[in-house]
Amino acid sequence: MLLSLLKQRSTMLHRAGVFATIVTEQAAEAQETGIVMIDATHARAHRAWRFKRGRRRLIGRTRGGLNPKLHVLADAKGRPIRMFLSAGQTSGYIGARALLADRRHDAGWFRNALIGTGISPCIPSRTGRKTSIPHDTGPYRLRHRIENMFARLKDWRCIGTRYDRCPILSLSACALAANVIYWL
Repeated sequence: MLLSLLKQRSTMLHRAGVFATIVTEQAAEAQETGIVMIDATHARAHRAWRFKRGRRRLIGRTRGGLNPKLHVLADAKGRPIRMFLSAGQTSGYIGARALLADRRHDAGWFRNALIGTGISPCIPSRTGRKTSIPHDTGPYRLRHRIENMFARLKDWRCIGTRYDRCPILSLSACALAANVIYWL
């Protein structure tokens, strides 16, 4: 009975968005002026979790199968500011003004698409590119911090394998883990 009550209360808090609000409020208090990084990662999901009674579960087709994608906005220290979930095939650069990306994103059409939408790319050139395109190395060196943040979040087993079917509960679990790791 006590376990059932705890589950009900935690579900109620998750659905109310309490944990995501805590992350946003903690980040607003500690926010510094400087670099804001954007990145996304996939969380593995079970194949049977695609639909439940006609509702979507934010699981989309990726290279690794059907997975959701966790998007995170982080500060210069790699601490999460905002988080949201989307289907796996959703692009990670929608709504950004500047994009720090890996070498794997170095393509002419991709750079032109970014510039056409008003986003300034900070992408190093591939080693096989005939003409190297310069990029700002200062901000790019900070990119490892957001990658390390995802690694620390995925150390929590429920996030690395997405045990929660409901996107709201899954996002709240990510926010709870971020609160414990970075803000407590």
